Amino acid sequence: MKFHLISILIAFFVFTACNRDDEIRILFTGDILLSRNVRVEYQHRSASPWIHIKSLFQQADLVVGNLEGAIGDTVHTSSLLFDINPNDIPMLREAGFNIITIANNHSCDLGEVGFEKTIETLIANEIRPVGYDLSPQFFTVKGVVISIVAINTVPSGRDGSVNQVPSVETMQKLRLARTLSNVVIVSIHWGSELLEWTNKNQRVMAEWLIENGADVIIGSHPHVVQQPEIINGKPVFFSLGNHLFDQKYPATKEGLIADIRIRRGKIYCKGIVTHTAERSFFPETTAQIDYSFRPVRTGDLFSIGAYTLLPVSLFGHHKYNLMFNAHSNGKRTWSTPPMSVVSLNRAKFDDEPESLFILERHYSNMDGETGLRPYVYGVDDRGIHARWRGSALAWPIIDAQIMPCDNKTLCALHRGDSFINIDQTAENTRILTYQWNGFGFSGKTDSDVCEGCWGLYE
Repeated sequence: MKFHLISILIAFFVFTACNRDDEIRILFTGDILLSRNVRVEYQHRSASPWIHIKSLFQQADLVVGNLEGAIGDTVHTSSLLFDINPNDIPMLREAGFNIITIANNHSCDLGEVGFEKTIETLIANEIRPVGYDLSPQFFTVKGVVISIVAINTVPSGRDGSVNQVPSVETMQKLRLARTLSNVVIVSIHWGSELLEWTNKNQRVMAEWLIENGADVIIGSHPHVVQQPEIINGKPVFFSLGNHLFDQKYPATKEGLIADIRIRRGKIYCKGIVTHTAERSFFPETTAQIDYSFRPVRTGDLFSIGAYTLLPVSLFGHHKYNLMFNAHSNGKRTWSTPPMSVVSLNRAKFDDEPESLFILERHYSNMDGETGLRPYVYGVDDRGIHARWRGSALAWPIIDAQIMPCDNKTLCALHRGDSFINIDQTAENTRILTYQWNGFGFSGKTDSDVCEGCWGLYE
């Protein structure tokens, strides 16, 4: 009897340990400032702003924050331009941050040079920067692939630039993330400053982002916490408020950390409340909130034939590319070279083995621009090999994808200009369908297929 009880206890502890080891924990914080009065405080105290919270971060697999500002020295009179000392970036890594989003209205405060310097400095400190042009990025944790898409919809104070939601480009990023990962997380800078409730635009964008593949949405910019909600079955943290900031309005001293857990193919979300004391800007945790959100099921990984393709994010020479590791029977069998992938589809042409249709970004002498180029790749035990390398079909491409209804018809959204008369500013567009002919794609006029194609871009 005693031996039987001991066996049960051992089994219980092993089961608990296994569950804990299998769980993935991701923490998202609100806005982070390393300038103005925040910098004055941590320099004066000779202490990390995360002295009260570092132990929490150590319990997570991924810790993500939104950094407001840019690396570099500046001489300016505006307190709304946030310059960051590169020597302060190691504090982020030491605190536990391994991902920083840089899609916000202050990321270009010091121009293109400051933006690029921020990326370089974060990478040098083993922190992954995620911006709009650097999205989606992929993180594999305990066999689960997590993608993050970072979006900024708040006009930059320097040039007024924003990322459009909805847009074809944002849809492409979400589609690629959905295709290649189990979990899609969108980090978005949106909303109205100091407004403690959501506005109509946030809700409209949230619905569109979820419709196009987002599993969890993390919002920033209002600098106050906005109540999280479930929209169409998916958790939306409209605003996490400030995490490390020097605003003194009472609501701006309250923050929220999104606590995301992934286990057994489901996503669970909670919240951890933070507060900064009077005359200080260092955050402390105060409470945990269980929002009773229903768990969200994770998606499947992309496979073709006997191979599962795992994406690897790569940085080099100011370029962001993807590489794919192919796994079969639990072992890596081959890898691709770095590729500038915008979209990826599985295609089945008649009785042939499955092929990959990939939309890539390349320069071409034909039109003298870096644009989207369609490729068809065969897949075998040696890796991928090009079967067809198109220019941009009949006209310059905005987007192209294999129709999900038949896996062999290509639907393309073209610009209104032509290769004979290039005009990137042309506002009109063309939607055409193509059929694989064994050597490339030929135009198709079947009315049912064309109608389905138009439905993708209406």
